[in-house]
Amino acid sequence: MKKMIIALLILAAAGALLFLKVRSGREFRYAGTIEATETDLSARIAGVIVSYGAREGEAVKQGETITTIDCDDLRLAAGMASGDFKRAEELYKGGSLSRENYDRLKYKRDDSALRVQWCTIKSPVPGRLLYSYREKGELVAPGTKLATVADLSEVWAYIYVPHDMLAKLSTGMEIQGYLPEAGEKVFPGRISVIYSGAEFTPKNVQTRKERTRLVFAVKVTFPNPEEILKPGLTIEVELPE
Repeated sequence: MKKMIIALLILAAAGALLFLKVRSGREFRYAGTIEATETDLSARIAGVIVSYGAREGEAVKQGETITTIDCDDLRLAAGMASGDFKRAEELYKGGSLSRENYDRLKYKRDDSALRVQWCTIKSPVPGRLLYSYREKGELVAPGTKLATVADLSEVWAYIYVPHDMLAKLSTGMEIQGYLPEAGEKVFPGRISVIYSGAEFTPKNVQTRKERTRLVFAVKVTFPNPEEILKPGLTIEVELPE
């Protein structure tokens, strides 16, 4: 009976040690905030917004129309410039128009056609429409930010590690990230950048050392084909000890 009790106590102690080890292991994770490549799309001409080609949160393709601006005046000017150039071509071939005037009308035609293209704002990258800042019917000026598209196929997070961890890390090293909100789902990643400049720990980031200790920023990149990781989420990264 005593042997059984002793065996049970040993098993209980081993289980407690394992539990503590797992819990203490959790303390060695570094937290970072997911970021992605975001592209801001702005108006290049003044006009009234006619429509948005996608809603916030929807996937967009490269070259897909995001916003359309009403610019009938520019289209009218482009049509007139095109007609003037056609007549100029005939006159130039017949020797009745100088090269200087011919080039000037050609430039005016091309410039007008380019401005018409600016009436349609297209996504330069594939991704997801994160934000649309204006509404249909609003008058916007050149430079007004209209939307933000993010490429979520690959994301990253910055973590901050103490000096004694640097010797254990290298660029290209494969590591794992965990998303607590998804049931500790594991995301394979790699260290893409190790910054050489030391800094004080940002106030919103926890390490296992004191906040005031000098730390080094490490950029960890994660493939994100399913787009589970989104900007703003906190991911926990486990580094080798």
